[in-house]
Amino acid sequence: MRQRITDLCRSGIESRQLRAEVLAEIRRVVEFDAYAWLLSDPESRVGSAPLAQVPDLAELPQLIRLKYTTRVNRWTNLAPNTCATLAQATAGDLSQSLLWRDLLCRYGVTDVASMVFADQFGCWGFLDLWRIGGSPALFSVADQAFLSLLAPRLTHALRVSQAATFAGPSFSTESAEGPTVLLLSPQLAVVDQTAQSDAHLRILLPTGASAPPIPAAAYNVAAQLLAVEHGVDSGVAQARTHLAGTRWLTLRAARLAGDGNPLAALIAVTIEPVRSPARVELYARAAGLTPRETDLLHRLARGLSNRQLAAEMELSPHTVPDHLKAIFSKTQTNSRSALVARALGAEQIRPG
Repeated sequence: MRQRITDLCRSGIESRQLRAEVLAEIRRVVEFDAYAWLLSDPESRVGSAPLAQVPDLAELPQLIRLKYTTRVNRWTNLAPNTCATLAQATAGDLSQSLLWRDLLCRYGVTDVASMVFADQFGCWGFLDLWRIGGSPALFSVADQAFLSLLAPRLTHALRVSQAATFAGPSFSTESAEGPTVLLLSPQLAVVDQTAQSDAHLRILLPTGASAPPIPAAAYNVAAQLLAVEHGVDSGVAQARTHLAGTRWLTLRAARLAGDGNPLAALIAVTIEPVRSPARVELYARAAGLTPRETDLLHRLARGLSNRQLAAEMELSPHTVPDHLKAIFSKTQTNSRSALVARALGAEQIRPG
């Protein structure tokens, strides 16, 4: 089983298919009844691009809000390469978890296994597996050990899958251009949105033509804002997420000015293209570049020559080509122009 999952991790398939096929393999060994597996911005650690099977999709906003505002086994507090369970973290008193107390108990959830996929380059995703009734009700030590063994290779595969999106095919964004803003209530219900929001949301999380789009990525950044306001986490309420082709988006959440209680004001979520240098930094993380290589890539994106790179970074002129070769190897590029085009994105280097 571990070998099959290793083969999937090395296959180069895109992240959504990878997660779906890995879950199918895990299910042969570890029983679970529902799940939520999200990718995350490696720096802010805010989730996006969910792959989930939950009992009631209508309660998704509440589920996400409670997930972010619950301290017990929050992914930002978990150690990488380990599997934690709710029953173990609460010594059997699941009501210590706000998420369980306010929602999961109604579904009959008896345990949750949680993992975070993080390395020295950032946090690439997190996973919850739910047990609902039945027998066994709890995840065993053997279940945890098996899942923990998978974590390092899954982390690497998720990171590599994100790096691959920078080298993907071109993507026409004409149908998704324009100002994109969603207004959410404090309970994360959609109150209003700009006309172009629908196009973005349908690409981010495909739904049937007759079904409304599911703004899961917007729910996540808004829920992070709530977590900050409640003192649960201190990270910024924003996330960069892959749209399609080589295009990435930044989602940010902020409170509107309101009368009286500021926590009762609406939450605005904006969606816009990721610009450099944020895109360059994200690509460097996904490609596994060292801090020195990342610094060089940022300067290269500014159009500096080898001589200028050497002067600004206080390197020998003979050392710069060695650094470039290392970057080319990690990014699977073979020229400065190809590397810069991939890091900046075609839409940002077009003439004019």
